[in-house]
Amino acid sequence: MRVLGVDPGTIRMGFGAVDSISGELATVAHGCLTPHRSFSIEKRLRELYNEIEVIIGEIKPDAIAVEEPFVSKNPKTAIAIGQAQAVVLIAAAQKEISVFRYAPREIKKAVTDYGGSSKEQVEAMVKILLGNIEINGPDDVTDALAVAICHHNATMLDNLFLE
Repeated sequence: MRVLGVDPGTIRMGFGAVDSISGELATVAHGCLTPHRSFSIEKRLRELYNEIEVIIGEIKPDAIAVEEPFVSKNPKTAIAIGQAQAVVLIAAAQKEISVFRYAPREIKKAVTDYGGSSKEQVEAMVKILLGNIEINGPDDVTDALAVAICHHNATMLDNLFLE
């Protein structure tokens, strides 16, 4: 199964595709989309949509997992994250790909076994789980890979209960 994980944002949108082959995880692609900061929100969202649509077409994921917006002290930030998430939801719907949403604490727990893990702890575990890979880019890339790993773990648990 191939999962595209996304850490939504209107300044930086991390993405990471993870394959599961016989229970082993491997990354297929990962990176960060960075629309021009000087663009209006509408133009940044359009650029993000166009880029994520291309990525979905190239990677051909079986599912897309997205990090839910966290409750922020800054409502403007939470709204922007929600708008970026909506871009991913629309792109997925266009390709008829199922989308799964996970809260930040749920992602951390799935990757590190502790919902209050630090960014450094999540990054270390993501690297280990993906075969000690080098992750180039900001935290958004690591977070996107963690979202994909979270969905793989959730799917494996669901399959265990179905057997």
